[in-house]
Amino acid sequence: MADTATRVHVAVGVITDPSGAILIAQRPSHLHQGGFWEFPGGKVESGETVIDALKRELQEELGVTVHEMRPLIRVPYDYPEKSVLLDVWRVVSFSGEARGCEGQPVKWVSRHSLTDFNFPAANGPIVMAACLPDQYLITGDFINETDFLTRIERALGRGVRLIQLRVQNMSIERFSELAEEVFVLGGQYSARVLVNASPDLAAHLGADGVHLNASRLMSLSSRPLGQEKYVAASVHNEEQLSHAMKIGADFIVASPVLPTTSHPAATLLGWEGFQSLTRLARCPVYALGGMTPDHIAQSQSLGGQGIAAISSMW
Repeated sequence: MADTATRVHVAVGVITDPSGAILIAQRPSHLHQGGFWEFPGGKVESGETVIDALKRELQEELGVTVHEMRPLIRVPYDYPEKSVLLDVWRVVSFSGEARGCEGQPVKWVSRHSLTDFNFPAANGPIVMAACLPDQYLITGDFINETDFLTRIERALGRGVRLIQLRVQNMSIERFSELAEEVFVLGGQYSARVLVNASPDLAAHLGADGVHLNASRLMSLSSRPLGQEKYVAASVHNEEQLSHAMKIGADFIVASPVLPTTSHPAATLLGWEGFQSLTRLARCPVYALGGMTPDHIAQSQSLGGQGIAAISSMW
């Protein structure tokens, strides 16, 4: 594995228009990874900041002027012929009409359509980060199953599009029946529903994926589901993060960031510890523990995808 000094530092922009569509461009056939689609950007030159480099590249390649951007994800990747560090930023405000100034084809596509295009291998985590929302709901306590489904539908109505179905002290039969009803509700809103259970049960139920708690994560030696399903994991330290990367987790939840009533004695990561994990991760990272929607911007400013929460979203 290459060290940081030998990697080609590349500034990358995930450009989003007001409708939520994302801009992709096709690499010229004569370049490295030619013919693949990509998120636009280019090499950070000596003496440049990554922000200045990305603004320059997007002006040269697309004819747009960037006004507002925020960190999205950093992806180190080793190809046989070169090593790169993709420093990815989400561009949320720009002016000008994007066009292929260098003759390259460009397209505006929905985030759900990104997986229909062939990207370089290093772009996999970027596609995941571009597709995932900034809020991840974890289900909490409920009075009865009617109350549970009412809370789910209410969250979906507020715009939640990623749900971890976490139910304790319930038989597999009842859990399976409840999960099927949640899947129907989620489908009506194009939301993804993961189950906090064994991978075998997640597959059997037809969930969109599995969420691994830390102990289940550490018991696995390989990715438990195929690439067509999400594999998410809870991590609390660098060792667990490293193992999540080893088995190919698609995204992780790092906790606890702030004090929480459910685990008052837990050792806190704090925002500094959270940022340390986002810098090591090669996949999107949600902050959990004392989170409210007001913390989304803080998480994202430190390289996080957003927040995961129970109390404030349930």
